[in-house]
Amino acid sequence: MARRPTIADVAQLAGVSRATVSFVLNNRPGVALATQQRVRSAAEELGWTPSRSARALSTGRARAVGLVLTREPELIGTDPFYPAFMAGIEAVISETGDGLMLQMSRPGDEVETYRRLAADRRVDGVFLTDLRQDDPRPALVTELGLPAVAVGAVEADTDLPTVNLDDRPAVRSAVRHLIELGHRDIAHVAGPEDFVHARRRRQAWADALSEAGLPSGTSLPGGFTAEGGAQATRALLARSSPPTAIVYGNDLSATAGMAVAQEAGLRLPEDLSVVGFDDVPLASWTSPPLTTCRANPASWGRAAAQALVEIIEQGTTADVELAPATLVIRGSTGPAPVRGGR
Repeated sequence: MARRPTIADVAQLAGVSRATVSFVLNNRPGVALATQQRVRSAAEELGWTPSRSARALSTGRARAVGLVLTREPELIGTDPFYPAFMAGIEAVISETGDGLMLQMSRPGDEVETYRRLAADRRVDGVFLTDLRQDDPRPALVTELGLPAVAVGAVEADTDLPTVNLDDRPAVRSAVRHLIELGHRDIAHVAGPEDFVHARRRRQAWADALSEAGLPSGTSLPGGFTAEGGAQATRALLARSSPPTAIVYGNDLSATAGMAVAQEAGLRLPEDLSVVGFDDVPLASWTSPPLTTCRANPASWGRAAAQALVEIIEQGTTADVELAPATLVIRGSTGPAPVRGGR
């Protein structure tokens, strides 16, 4: 069976970007008339049509979008990123009359979960979060004809629209901030190794150290969980020469790490500086308030929802690049302690 033409094919034939194709086919303003005509002619020549879900508008929709979280269920409620992200989604779909279906899935059941959602037509589209190396989901949702938006950078070659936020500049800024404060032994507590964004943050930390001419630091897995952050912090503090600063993969692991350090008798930031990532609401209420990288999960959720609604209703949408994460300096970072002063 011949492959169904995509907006990437239309863009190539018309000699424009995928974003321009999306703007034209969604009747957005700002595109020259001649360009609009080229895009529409290319679409007609290729026989491009909106997705199955968009055509299904005439026969009825599920009026729901899906978010499948493939983590251990007991861990979901402890991560404050997702409530804020889902609040952003709800802010958009409450205006369209759609609902959000949250589906929990253990890693071994993930593929079957998506297949069941598509077969039962329980949702009109899905968000793909926690993108992974060699992630099977972009190909899977394409196979299923299930509209989807990838939340974050996608490493595989795919036509899926993405809503991305570059987290690397903020992590590099965090390391430079610590270096300016005199820190030279800056450790990292990383998220899951197979998560693309966790590896990007770890690489940004390593790159910043290298750019400053400092030796490679110590990186330990934290898994984006409180328990993982606590365990990694205990291991770092048990070293013969503990780090004077730790950059964590997210705020949850950083908050747990702060508690471990304080239980060990360390003062923050006099003895240890701590940096998180996400800037969840709790970050400004820790003691001391947490220096972190602001990613604004609610805005991310709003942008992802807007893109998914558009692809469901129109069959296409442009990629969205959000403003990069930024460093928010609070009380958990300070001048490096004098070695031997602990």
